[in-house]
Amino acid sequence: MKNILNLITTQHDVRFSYIEDEVVVYSIVSPNKKWSLEQKIKYLEKQTNLQFKLIGQKYYSIYNDKKLDKPLCGFLIDYDTGKPIENALLSIEGTTDTAFTDADGHFKLPKVSSNSIKIEHPSYNSITLNPKELYVVDCPKLKLQSIIQSLDEVITQRYIATGIIKKNDGTIQIKPKKFGILPGLIEPDMLQTMQQVPGIISVDETISNINVRGGTHDQNLFLWNGMRIFQTGHFFGLISAFNPSLSQEITISKNGSSAFFGESVSSLVTISSRSNTIEETHSSLSSNLISAEFFSKIKVSDKANVTLAGRRSLTDFFSSPTYKNYSNRIFQNTVITDLNDNQIINYNNDVDFYFYDVSLQYQQKIGTKNELNIDFLVIENSLDFNQTVSNLSENSKLTQENFGSTFRWKTNWNKNNFTEITAYLSQYDLQSNNKSIENDQILLQRNKVLDYSLKIKNSNKLSSSFTLNSGYQFNETGVTNFDDINLPIFSRTITNVLLTHAGIVEGIYEPESKKTLINAGLRVNYFDKFNEFVLEPRLQFNQSLTSSIRLEILAEQKSQTLSQIIDLQQDFLGVEKRRWTLANNSTIPIQKSNQFSIGFNFKKNNWLITLDNFYKKITGITTSSQGFQNQFELEKSVGNYQVFGTEFLIQKTFNHFYSWLSYSFNDNKYDFDQLNNAVFPNNFEVTHAISWAGIYEWKQVKFALGTKWHTGRPITTPIAFTVTETEPNILYNSPNNSKLEDYFQVNFSASKKWNLNDTMKLETAVSVLNLLNTKNSINRFYRVNSANNSVESVDTFSLEMTPNFNIKLNF
Repeated sequence: MKNILNLITTQHDVRFSYIEDEVVVYSIVSPNKKWSLEQKIKYLEKQTNLQFKLIGQKYYSIYNDKKLDKPLCGFLIDYDTGKPIENALLSIEGTTDTAFTDADGHFKLPKVSSNSIKIEHPSYNSITLNPKELYVVDCPKLKLQSIIQSLDEVITQRYIATGIIKKNDGTIQIKPKKFGILPGLIEPDMLQTMQQVPGIISVDETISNINVRGGTHDQNLFLWNGMRIFQTGHFFGLISAFNPSLSQEITISKNGSSAFFGESVSSLVTISSRSNTIEETHSSLSSNLISAEFFSKIKVSDKANVTLAGRRSLTDFFSSPTYKNYSNRIFQNTVITDLNDNQIINYNNDVDFYFYDVSLQYQQKIGTKNELNIDFLVIENSLDFNQTVSNLSENSKLTQENFGSTFRWKTNWNKNNFTEITAYLSQYDLQSNNKSIENDQILLQRNKVLDYSLKIKNSNKLSSSFTLNSGYQFNETGVTNFDDINLPIFSRTITNVLLTHAGIVEGIYEPESKKTLINAGLRVNYFDKFNEFVLEPRLQFNQSLTSSIRLEILAEQKSQTLSQIIDLQQDFLGVEKRRWTLANNSTIPIQKSNQFSIGFNFKKNNWLITLDNFYKKITGITTSSQGFQNQFELEKSVGNYQVFGTEFLIQKTFNHFYSWLSYSFNDNKYDFDQLNNAVFPNNFEVTHAISWAGIYEWKQVKFALGTKWHTGRPITTPIAFTVTETEPNILYNSPNNSKLEDYFQVNFSASKKWNLNDTMKLETAVSVLNLLNTKNSINRFYRVNSANNSVESVDTFSLEMTPNFNIKLNF
């Protein structure tokens, strides 16, 4: 614009008076030099909205609307959620002028050039603006699309909560850093969050017993940065073992998982704590009424990050009401309680319990094509308690630990081809020392798993629509079970090792229109010990039927050689009574699954509706893996279970408020040929389940209220009590002939953020679990009361009304 004015000055012998800021942002095509002066001025006025006023025979004054007397400013917001985008970089090309957006997404830039303005953020697609777009009255709101939108088409960016998305490949993805709020949660606890998804539930409220479409917890595969995790919970299942400050992305697949993942017949949960870029140094400290945690990511160079994170319970020196309620819930009906009245004995003085987790990560960019990641993780629970009667005292202990390390090397050969090599070592160790005060019996038990893996993946984009992936995976898994008793003298050590080789091929078709997605894969497993091949085909199909409706079909066959069993309910102090064991292809077969689902997704006018119908069959299960506490508790039998189910969710967004309602139906039946009443309801059948939540998010304030209701789990009731020559005995009805009372719970959460300064933020959150203090029975078994020769029932009850509070400082 300045050049044009100078040219007109020369051509027509006139002068222009103007303020630099009012013309510098305009860049236009020069007017035709043959035009008259009046024609040129009218052209400039039309192109710029500037006003030209003749103040003398040869002098013009150029002025603009006084409301534009401000910097170039605006607000950056997320295209789908409407939430502000913080720390986006804005730069005026060809200059050194830059700016960052604040917590409200606001930015300011000086008017120094007509050059384009570039906007960049690691999580969003970059855009380029003409400065004229910002040179308007007020500060405009600019919407940025999340990067994932351009890489993988998604059905919705807000599924159940902000920061949770549902992708076209059928997976659910959670981004803790973008996480909004859910009822009962004070932070994005990954394993608690996934239970809000239809079809995922825990029948005993623990995250160490998550049931996906009627399966057992050990049938789910949990991977942290590619490493298998065998211990998923702290506090023996009430708290996730994964530090919420650390996770970058969590992906949940209920069906149709990629062929690159094996060793699970139910769901797949992958947790990544790695970032795609080298981030600036930042840290956080936080604490709640159970534990304290820290996180620090340090930029050691332009191409390297070191991340250190840890969490430690406060339980061994601070007994909060939250801790007491958690303890009362988890230690019910265990060696730690008095089985006569199921009450904690002198809990505060006699029990010493703590947990911690620590992780260390190193990320290194090497050149422009290579990246190295090395990660370490330690998870531990420790329980130490005394039993005292009169002058006698005995000490018992229980420790549970998962240690591991993972290595990844990725090479991008070019924009269409990359190779990734991943190796890990994961070790799980569960030990207990149980000293009985009544008879001086000492029971030592140990369950140890050692798992090595190497995986190679090569991806080649053959065209704009088709990608071919291929790879190989090797696993060596060893399991040791040890038991030792002094009275009577008994000792056993059982060790099994299994080598597995897998070849993988996968083809992905997705045209640029994103209307179709087909991912078809095949995994071929070879189990060295059994000399057996197992084929596992996988399928993901998603088709846009209209602009609002998509069809989704998922199918898979999978296998699993590692599972958890219960020898006796009182093993490992009755707290963590399950032990890992390997398949032997006889009494413990390789578990195999077949699953198929068909569903529809509707999204329009802030409405979201999803519907899934599925069939699932798992073969090779054992009675020991199902936790029977009836006539089959000591039986050793092999069978299968089949599930037919429906999952439905409806969600509506109203500006800052959104609400959703979900419903699940399961018809889940066992089939054990060797048992009487071979077909009967599954121990984990929850026929009907309904969840509702109402969530309000406005700027830095969030509220969430929600309810959960489901039918009670199946139980077996007794018919009569008999006394044989050896011992009393209970006669039972047909297995799982009855159900517990319905389960109902109301939960509440609220959170608030404060920006203390440009680099420090404070986050606070409060939650109340079981707001109405409803007393729910989540398990019931029967035993003989020898004092009066009768049968009595023993119930395990849900968590009482439990408040919690969290405070977090980011800097």
